[in-house]
Amino acid sequence: MKTNMTSDQDQEFIRFIQNIKNKTGIDLSLYKEGQMKRRLTSFRIKKGFADFDSFFKALSDDPKLMEEFLDRMTINVSEFFRNPGRWEVLENKIIPDMLKEKRSLNVWSAACSTGEEPYTIAILLNRFLSFQHFRILATDIDEAVLRRAGEGIYEKRSLKNVSPDRLNRYFDQVNNQYQVKPDVKKSITFKRHNLLADPFQKDFDLIVCRNVIIYFTDDAKHKLYQKFSQSLRPGGILFVGSTEQIFHPHQYGFEPYDTFFYRKVTS
Repeated sequence: MKTNMTSDQDQEFIRFIQNIKNKTGIDLSLYKEGQMKRRLTSFRIKKGFADFDSFFKALSDDPKLMEEFLDRMTINVSEFFRNPGRWEVLENKIIPDMLKEKRSLNVWSAACSTGEEPYTIAILLNRFLSFQHFRILATDIDEAVLRRAGEGIYEKRSLKNVSPDRLNRYFDQVNNQYQVKPDVKKSITFKRHNLLADPFQKDFDLIVCRNVIIYFTDDAKHKLYQKFSQSLRPGGILFVGSTEQIFHPHQYGFEPYDTFFYRKVTS
């Protein structure tokens, strides 16, 4: 009897995943099942629903609950200059090397969450280039976090790795918060994008996608690395998170360039 109950629950979860895909276009089966199931079960119980069937009906009927669900489903933990040592490599090695070849850069911050990452990139690039000489596309699946990113208002704790000089230069203090200055914002376009379903733009010099790929299945990772490679210009750089080492980069047309940086091999 216990086996049948488990089977019924599994089928119910599978049905929920399919219903979400049909309604939102988001395929939760491409995330690691154990992690996703725990996260969604916890959220369902917190909201007072006994099963996933009743939970999906409520999501369909309540747009606010659906928005909260999508926010809970995605990974929205970020801060400026997260893992500072890697950003120092980007600033002191990667960007100067790229600027030996060209004087304007096209950058994609994928799964940008609440915007700390693309603003960090803009701050670094502005050391070398005026804001008019680079473009940053910042994308995320979650429209709620994109709205927050566009506002560019942050608590002090998100800025712990920002130097006092940069804090003064690139932010305005508003009460106990800090707002990104308008010039920084002008270099960034925020846009909704589903990494696992939507087409990718081409000819990027740098793609930054950190601390999200780890949550996907191996098959989804494989497809993402292929698509990232196709989106980079020859010689372009992919920058991944500190737990997301690519073990066989050559199968995607990459070569290791530095720790967690991969260069698209020129043909």
